[in-house]
Amino acid sequence: MGLQPRALPDFPWDSLVPYRERARQHPDGVVDLSVGTPVDPTPAVVQDALRGAADAPGYPTTQGTADVRAAISEWFATHRGVTGIGPDAAIPTIGSKEMVTWLPALLGLGEGDAVVHPASAYPTYAVGATLTGATPVAADDPADWAHRDDVKLVWINSPSNPTGAVLSREQLRAIVRQARAQGAVVASDECYAALPWEAPWADAGVPSVLDPEVCEGSHEGLLALYSLSKQSNLAGYRAAFIAGDPALVGALLETRKHAGMIVPAPVQAAMAAALRDDEHVAAQREVYRARRDALLPAVRGAGFTVPGSEAGLYLWATRGEDCWDTIAYLAERGIVAAPGAFYGDAGAQYVRIALTATDERISQAVMRLSNSG
Repeated sequence: MGLQPRALPDFPWDSLVPYRERARQHPDGVVDLSVGTPVDPTPAVVQDALRGAADAPGYPTTQGTADVRAAISEWFATHRGVTGIGPDAAIPTIGSKEMVTWLPALLGLGEGDAVVHPASAYPTYAVGATLTGATPVAADDPADWAHRDDVKLVWINSPSNPTGAVLSREQLRAIVRQARAQGAVVASDECYAALPWEAPWADAGVPSVLDPEVCEGSHEGLLALYSLSKQSNLAGYRAAFIAGDPALVGALLETRKHAGMIVPAPVQAAMAAALRDDEHVAAQREVYRARRDALLPAVRGAGFTVPGSEAGLYLWATRGEDCWDTIAYLAERGIVAAPGAFYGDAGAQYVRIALTATDERISQAVMRLSNSG
């Protein structure tokens, strides 16, 4: 009998190919705002740390060096208002996507279990559930899944990809309380937390699921994921971490040891350097702020409504039409965005426009949208 792999959806980006080809015909070239991949240089302090740790002949530990785990703990205390992240409560991961994908499997979920994720969401939350045989459930309100007895994992994504929405401490606490009442793990993907644009988040910061006011003094059943791809331009390093309940982190660590899921030693050194250097994060934030300040008025001026998008690297925009009609409209102007349909039925009339392009390409997009008529 041949292998019978889990039925997964088609890789969504393949459906953008004809629109990208149309956009490339623009005489001044394509402006690709469809993917949130950093384009700015990796900070020198991080490159130096990587080079300094390049002599690494031995196997690194799966749990991470004492230094990188200390840096994670320091970063949580300094930037997220979270204490109590000891050396047994955090491990580095090979980017955050691998943990998003494999967390349901690492937790032992399978047939008969449900994995809740936001209604408009990064597709990998549902893919991870599907790979294990669990059932993905798209829902934003805890009341929508409070009646179920099969919920074993609840994903939070704040700030959201794609919508840019931020959940308040009260909203996060309600999710945590309901999940605990049902015996479910809460995993919070917080990789855009360093990029808030609007009040109150720009002033007070984005709350974490591990915040004392959210978790009510206990990290039991809670995990927070974070990536350095966004704040530090480290997408190519695959540098991220997971932290929270020491019992859960310990169980994940044991499985990861067997699977050889290890972050390279030079990357761990680079992570520690990045987490301890605030200057480059602040500088990169201002680069994105300038791009957003230029692009947002042009998008609105071209007839789009942009609700939310108060944090993160995207504008979640709509012209009140099917998202593929909007994608075609943009392609005619040499611009590529991501269709909202990639992120669930709730995004059928939206497109996601990324801020991750060079200043020159953002300026081109502004000019084309301003002249679109």
